[in-house]
Amino acid sequence: MKKMMNDKALVRHLAACETMGSATGICSDKTGTLTTNRMTVVKSCICMSVKEINSTNKASFCSEIHESAIKLLLQSIFMNTGGEIVTSKDGRREILGTPTETALLEFGLSLGGDPQTERQASKTVKVEPFNSTKKRMGVVLELPGGGLRAHTKGASEIVLAGCDKVIDSNGEVVPLDEKSISHLNAIINEFANEALRTLCLAYLELKNGFSSDNAIPVSGYTCLGIVGIKDPVRPGVKESVAICRTAGITVRMVTGDNINTAKAIARECGILTDDGIAIEGPDFREKSQEELLKLIPKIQVIARSSPMDKHTLVKQLRTTFDEVVAVTGDGTNDAPALHEADIGLAMGIAGTEVAKESADVIILDDNFSTILTVAKWGRSVYINIQKFVQFQLTVNIVALIVNFSSACLTGSAPLTAVQLLWVNMIMDTLGALALATEPPTDELMKRAPVGRKGNFISNVMWRNIFGQSFYQLMVIWYLQARGKAMFELDGPDSTLKLNTLIFNSFVFCQSTRVWLARQHNKRKNGWQFSPRSIPNHHHRIFGYICEHNAADIFTVGPKRGDRVLQHADRCCFEAGPSMKPICLDFVKNIKEALMSLLVM
Repeated sequence: MKKMMNDKALVRHLAACETMGSATGICSDKTGTLTTNRMTVVKSCICMSVKEINSTNKASFCSEIHESAIKLLLQSIFMNTGGEIVTSKDGRREILGTPTETALLEFGLSLGGDPQTERQASKTVKVEPFNSTKKRMGVVLELPGGGLRAHTKGASEIVLAGCDKVIDSNGEVVPLDEKSISHLNAIINEFANEALRTLCLAYLELKNGFSSDNAIPVSGYTCLGIVGIKDPVRPGVKESVAICRTAGITVRMVTGDNINTAKAIARECGILTDDGIAIEGPDFREKSQEELLKLIPKIQVIARSSPMDKHTLVKQLRTTFDEVVAVTGDGTNDAPALHEADIGLAMGIAGTEVAKESADVIILDDNFSTILTVAKWGRSVYINIQKFVQFQLTVNIVALIVNFSSACLTGSAPLTAVQLLWVNMIMDTLGALALATEPPTDELMKRAPVGRKGNFISNVMWRNIFGQSFYQLMVIWYLQARGKAMFELDGPDSTLKLNTLIFNSFVFCQSTRVWLARQHNKRKNGWQFSPRSIPNHHHRIFGYICEHNAADIFTVGPKRGDRVLQHADRCCFEAGPSMKPICLDFVKNIKEALMSLLVM
């Protein structure tokens, strides 16, 4: 967990690490996870005229738009907002709020607007904050000369559907006919196809009978304009999505943006493929269960979604399709989906406290690439446990069969109780720990996920367990039957010497088996390693083999062991530069232990 913390992933529930390794699908948000969440207004359609926004054309932008339209636009930006502009002690302006609100307020400031002047000129009567269901927000203002005016902004196609008038290029309010509606819808699609988030701003002159207890109207508005906000894709997201696809993990994007914007971002990230489906939340909610069975496996993007759409998708994937699903979320409304998922991933920067409390893992940098890192660690934990189990089962099977069969056939067991205690408590414990703590590698993401119904002990593992057990049993049984004759052991202590030889052979078999256990799938060779990588990645395995050799030296006796180490000294100086320091340090430690035994 501490190592995952260093990789920007805070694990709240330990079991989530292993579960993430079996994930077959990830339902991800767009804003802040796949994108940088640093938004700027780059295009606009004000008074039916499309303009690109940059630092060089801001003065000409204001001169080409009628003054009355600019005043209405600035009033809408500064008064109908969830953000705030504050002045620091050193006189600098700072914008507080969501990235979308920040982008709009920066746009208003660039047009020469003054938020303090706008707020002093009118009085706020009623405010309706942004609603994820309505996809809009609104405010009602009391004007200085009397009268009430409502401003609204939100999802372009939804706000535009509530407009029946528009401001033309002359700054005059004209009826919104079919031609104008088609023109504005085409602009919305054009912005969305360029991966821009589109917002529509509109206003409505209210009658004096409006009360703060009344709801703000949703129709009869005059369209002020449409803005296109750029939110760049995070670096490395496309590569991470490609790795997920190679690893058998399906990535789906669930967002509240326009469907064309969502499709453009999804294609840029590599999520939406030619055979994938992008669907809007209202259409998704209207599908029957039979239609969902055919549709969900192909869905890669859900746009204009509500929190319950994400919850429904996750529930269907888990219960109907038996997938192991990970879900990202940052809002309070995402809590049901985070709780429903097998692994809930909350955003550490943009996430609310409710979302974090409902999650299993908190992504501290809100980056999709970190989710891939969590999956890699999950697979590492799962596979390391498999290596641990395979290693332990093999030695226990061999020791049990050898002692049981020998006791039944010869009346005595070659492995004593102390030797078995050494094998289980010292030798196998250290070996299993060395296997269980191996760090993750990129090779882990080239395997298919285990899934919900996968067997923990696979057929390949059973083959390795029984195959290696059979090999060791043959070696030990042959030594029991022919060992005295082979090594010319005579005298009253010949049986003791033979049993010592059997124990040493059994110990050295585990030195070989620990390498084979490192790669327990049938396609890899456990002996493939670079000597240069031993100090960096395989020090635990190497230390375990050193411990085996030390056990064998102490078994044959200190005096004989000293002669063995004299030969080991010469071998160390002939070793490569990466192995030489490790070998010398190991031999030094063993010599010190032998000297203490000789003194005793």
